[in-house]
Amino acid sequence: VDLSSNERKVLRALAGGPLAPPATAEAAGLGEQETVSATSWLRTKGLAGIEEAMTELIGLNDEGLRYAESGLPERRAVVWMAEQGPATVDQLAAGPLTPEEARIVIGWLRRKQWATLEKGSEGVVLKPTGDAPEGTDEPLLRQLASGAQPIDGLEPEALKLLQGRKILQRSQQVARTFSLTDDGRAVLAELGDDELLGEVTPEMLQSGTWRKGRFQRYSLETQAESAPQATLHPLTRFTEEIRGIFLQMGFTEIEGDYVESAFWNMDALFIPQDHPARELQDTLYLDDPKSFLLDDEAAVEAVKAVHETGGDTGSSGWQYDWSREVAQQALLRTHTTVNTIRYLSEHPEPPVRVFAVGRVFRREAVDATHLPEFTQVEGIIMEEEASFGMLIGVLKEFYRRMGFPDVRVRPAYFPYTEPSMEIEVKFGDSWLELGGSGIFRPEVTAPFGIDTPVLAWGLGLERLAMLRLGLKDIRMLYQSDLEWLKTAR
Repeated sequence: VDLSSNERKVLRALAGGPLAPPATAEAAGLGEQETVSATSWLRTKGLAGIEEAMTELIGLNDEGLRYAESGLPERRAVVWMAEQGPATVDQLAAGPLTPEEARIVIGWLRRKQWATLEKGSEGVVLKPTGDAPEGTDEPLLRQLASGAQPIDGLEPEALKLLQGRKILQRSQQVARTFSLTDDGRAVLAELGDDELLGEVTPEMLQSGTWRKGRFQRYSLETQAESAPQATLHPLTRFTEEIRGIFLQMGFTEIEGDYVESAFWNMDALFIPQDHPARELQDTLYLDDPKSFLLDDEAAVEAVKAVHETGGDTGSSGWQYDWSREVAQQALLRTHTTVNTIRYLSEHPEPPVRVFAVGRVFRREAVDATHLPEFTQVEGIIMEEEASFGMLIGVLKEFYRRMGFPDVRVRPAYFPYTEPSMEIEVKFGDSWLELGGSGIFRPEVTAPFGIDTPVLAWGLGLERLAMLRLGLKDIRMLYQSDLEWLKTAR
């Protein structure tokens, strides 16, 4: 059996019997980490064993440590009343106890028969009995004040009393023991006294002593432990992959602010002011700032006209009195489409090919498929010859590059696109909906002087990532599970 110098030292250290890691390290003349590593290799070779024993420990939390220092509330109460006389709960709260302790002390005083209750002019009065012997809980409290103790060695009744106060905390301690196997003892018996050389030093080369030494043998087939290395989070890698696909397809990335006005987030997209998506149960409105000033009067008047009468689009609009005050409300953006409509208002001339990847916020309950904060991917194309067929082709190519060759679309409804469709990809034996798309309605583009077709689509990044990574719960993407983070691809 090929053994390293450290493995030989550990074998000799364990010749007298099982040892804990620190004792093994001392006997072998090695550091503890070197000893653990060498013993692990000996175990893989069947020459050593590593036994682990788990011990449950009980210690005091912060409140328990305070009790250990100042005494249990009932003990402080009877000591104080021995000097001051009978007292009400309010008097105890103003004296030796906190208001919270005063509320619970009556039960403990009666339970331990350290005080009786009497009615007085100021209410219920606690009168000490004069007999307050120490129970089992106070000695245990002092015992635990010095540090956590194995649960098996603690008095059960006292432990039960302290557990009821919620002043204890549990922890676990692992004790390891190294020992030789039968094969290990057999190999030890055959070991010589000479040490193996693991490296050639300059001194050996100068003196020539390396010629007489025995060198440790090396195997290129030995399985070594993989070294942990830093890597990007799977969701970050996935986001960069999507960015790369958009850039390869000729798109330019745009960004926007998290905080927006309802005007750009809703009104500019022809979402009526009584739409359910604007309600407090769906949208996160801000208190500071509570509103924005709308300084583009031409855009405001054009959007107002479209909502009320349809403006010059040929539409009849939503037929209501549009409110500037509602449009000025400040909110956390609910989609990245707010970025694209702002960009179009500033760049109304074709061609335009842009995309956005950013956080959006909605008032969602957290569960396996929903988060109140998630990432949305948005893309638009504005070209003279843009058509519904082009939109389908671009989407199929995008999803193909994402690893989903089978894509289909079906009709859908969205407030600001017409026609509209949902995109589905085949995953396993099922078709899964992954996003919405369509052509911006004239009511969206006309207020900004745009008469060129605008193709638009959006999808949730986390949902796409769940498919790629084989996850059933979206929350897994944001948990610090190191084992999953190391293996996720």
